[in-house]
Amino acid sequence: MKVVLQNLTKKFPARGRKNRGEVIAVNDFSFEIPDGKLIGLLGPSGCGKSTTLNLISGLVKPTSGRIFFGEDDVTELPPEHRGIGLVFQNYALYPHLTVRQNILFPLQNLKGKDRLSKETMEKKAAEAAALVQIEELMDRRPAELSGGQQQRVAIARALVKMPKVLLLDEPLSNLDARLRLQTREEIRRIQRETGITTIFVTHDQEEAMSISDRIVLMKDGVIQQIDKPQEVYDDPVNLFVAKFLGTPPINVFDGRVESGRLFLGKEAVLDVAGVSDREVYAGIRPEGFWLREDGPLCCALSGVEVMGRDISVVSMHAASQNPVIRSIIGTENKVDTDAPFVRFALKPNKVFLFDKETEERITF
Repeated sequence: MKVVLQNLTKKFPARGRKNRGEVIAVNDFSFEIPDGKLIGLLGPSGCGKSTTLNLISGLVKPTSGRIFFGEDDVTELPPEHRGIGLVFQNYALYPHLTVRQNILFPLQNLKGKDRLSKETMEKKAAEAAALVQIEELMDRRPAELSGGQQQRVAIARALVKMPKVLLLDEPLSNLDARLRLQTREEIRRIQRETGITTIFVTHDQEEAMSISDRIVLMKDGVIQQIDKPQEVYDDPVNLFVAKFLGTPPINVFDGRVESGRLFLGKEAVLDVAGVSDREVYAGIRPEGFWLREDGPLCCALSGVEVMGRDISVVSMHAASQNPVIRSIIGTENKVDTDAPFVRFALKPNKVFLFDKETEERITF
């Protein structure tokens, strides 16, 4: 099911004496979600991503704008008539019901012509349980399950009606690191097997990049960039996007362009032909450094962290906005840990320039 959002805006009234203005949670949001794709709504806390999800679900009504499922305008349609499946961060399972009863609950509430026979409901519940691999847990209650198992039950309950659209609101944030990795892989597998259009809300950029067909990066209710995860990482449109994506984060420097060369402090570190003379922010991805004895960028060496397949060189530079610079290099490199300085050359495709005033990307 294709989902189209047209100029979607949600304003909340002011709260308290100090804040007298309206709060704009979602601001003129327009986006078409293709049928059968998994879209990651990504951004920091308070950026409007959960509000956007609630607008799509019908739990919150927009101040303005329209929502379409396929060709149908569902803006005024209540949640129960939209054909959605919704999975919350806290699972929201009924503690007094078994896993089977929790999964059956949405089917038992179908009325009129949509009502199913008991045999059909049991079959659908079993199919949903098999899809999330919890068949052996059907007679347990939520208190007898781990966090990951409870999350699977919540997903099965959302899928049992085979919704047109599956909405996941921070579904992994209550799980430990290993379970998060395992469960996000399961969500991707389930989405591919069912072909259900899925919208996945998260503040974790690694989650969004690993399973999404496309990501929508938001800030203060406004879309910053929409693209395939790798494209957003490799081609950020502004400094916010560049800083939000990447682990370790991008290294940001105060720089300037003079005569087609990028200067960090007194050092000319890269040719940037075509860029006019100006003050800039220079962002360098951690993997954008070459260890070279004659490299133009000289940094004070703080330490070396061996990570198995890579080495992380930790250093400092007067022009750096980050407390430390992290440079990821291959294990074939040998770093003299007793040396006071380390020198790098830069990979041009891993260096991004941004305007000092607007923070918009400058291409070169």
